[in-house]
Amino acid sequence: MKHLSFYILILFSLSACHIKKHADLIVINAKAYTVDSSFTIAEAFAVADGKIVAVGTTKDILNDFNASEEIDAKGKAVYPGFIDAHAHFLRYGQGLQNVNLVGTKSWAEIVEKVKAYADENPEGWIIGRGWDQNDWEAKQFPDKALLDSMFNDRPVMLFRVDGHAAIVNQMALNEAGITAGQQLVGGEIETKDGKLTGILIDNAVDLVSSKIPAFTRSQTERALLAAAQNCFAVGLTTVDDCGLDFEEALLIDSLQKTGDLKMRTFVMLSDAKKNFDFLFKRGKIKTDFMNIRSFKVYADGALGSRGACLLQPYADMPGHTGFLLSDPQHFKNVAQKIHDHGFQMCTHAIGDSANRTMLKIYAEVLKGKNDERWRIEHAQIIHPDDMKLFRENSIVPSIQPTHATSDMYWAVDRLGKERVKSAYAYQQLLQENGWLPLGTDFPVEDINPMYTFSSAVTRQDRAYFPPNGFQKNNALTREQTLRGMTIWAAKSNFEEKEKGSLEPGKFADFVILDQDLMTAPDQNLIQIKVLSTYTAGKCVYKP
Repeated sequence: MKHLSFYILILFSLSACHIKKHADLIVINAKAYTVDSSFTIAEAFAVADGKIVAVGTTKDILNDFNASEEIDAKGKAVYPGFIDAHAHFLRYGQGLQNVNLVGTKSWAEIVEKVKAYADENPEGWIIGRGWDQNDWEAKQFPDKALLDSMFNDRPVMLFRVDGHAAIVNQMALNEAGITAGQQLVGGEIETKDGKLTGILIDNAVDLVSSKIPAFTRSQTERALLAAAQNCFAVGLTTVDDCGLDFEEALLIDSLQKTGDLKMRTFVMLSDAKKNFDFLFKRGKIKTDFMNIRSFKVYADGALGSRGACLLQPYADMPGHTGFLLSDPQHFKNVAQKIHDHGFQMCTHAIGDSANRTMLKIYAEVLKGKNDERWRIEHAQIIHPDDMKLFRENSIVPSIQPTHATSDMYWAVDRLGKERVKSAYAYQQLLQENGWLPLGTDFPVEDINPMYTFSSAVTRQDRAYFPPNGFQKNNALTREQTLRGMTIWAAKSNFEEKEKGSLEPGKFADFVILDQDLMTAPDQNLIQIKVLSTYTAGKCVYKP
């Protein structure tokens, strides 16, 4: 009987022992914004096999798990990895190898930068991007005379910051066979006094850019890896690359599969027959790092270069309304084809006419409420009568808050005081659809999500102008903005079940910041720095 009692006591003791589970990583003493449906703030979470397995208090996580690695966040704010719902990831990486013209204040400054680049790179095309005539004292487009005088033996192509306009020299025009008086649909070849100025707008840009020698595979790989590192440094763990050919997407996929590229990507294929043929035959492509299920279509150009298609003429260019980049019938055919094959359509639309055209085409195809998540990229200027079409047809406005604070200095010149009131109407768009994804459109804007957050919340630029914010009634709250950069961005990609919040079963993609986005003073938001970025529980950036 004594032996029996002893064994019963042993068994009882063993059953009372708490056996800890193994985790690869635990994060403790954090202020972790889970961005779940209740916007819960947690202290700790555990990671195993690249996914979150538990979220709770520091005490509970330490009690339940043994971990190979432990991060003591020391009270710092932790967020789901940021998702840029509209970017040009590959093009950004490629642009890092060209002339950076962002922030230039005059045409003369641009030419000096180009000359310095040419001196260091003595062969081949000279490519640059980032100029914006709206930032100059003289706000008119330049002409090519100075480029011709300095570069008569090398083609030069300098893209405007939005990519919807460019200036080229005569040699580049010769390469494309462009002559004065040439006409095309959806674009403009500018002339003055019957002579080419070198300015190309929208589809005219493609006439020259198509002649630029393609990047080699090794150059493209270097571009992607450089872009990824810069994105990790600002807390991005997923980027939507808007408008690639399928060959480029497959190259990204191959680098992800070898583990060389750790950036997760959602790729929209460009509106081109070869891309439709490929994806319709292949079907949706989905891995932990790659998602291809969408097509990117361009309805019009940009407001800054006056290519955006407006219902009424530009306030600063009477008689000019911009233009659609294709015939409306093309957009109807594409929309029906994409819908019939079960894919997502994402359309660039800036002007109120372009938005009306696409919203009505979407409505004809979608026929009311749905879960197709078709997106209008930018949704920049919406006629008040058309706002309801987002709600009635479950159309997702995919917006970039820094566009508002970049354009606000001259948007009223383009649109006039009344029409500008229904531009960059982010809070109103949110109320129509109930949720909206946020992005940057980099390299058109800076890649830093802190600028996205600040612009959305304060509607001010980095110098805190204007004092009361630009059309502040359309600012987003901090919670709305964080959701737009995480869970709503994931939802726009059909990925809300695997990322966008810190919840069990989701990828352990997270970022630790030096200040709390939800409580930092407005003037601190753009200064917030990333302390570390993790993808699948592995550190991919630490300064």
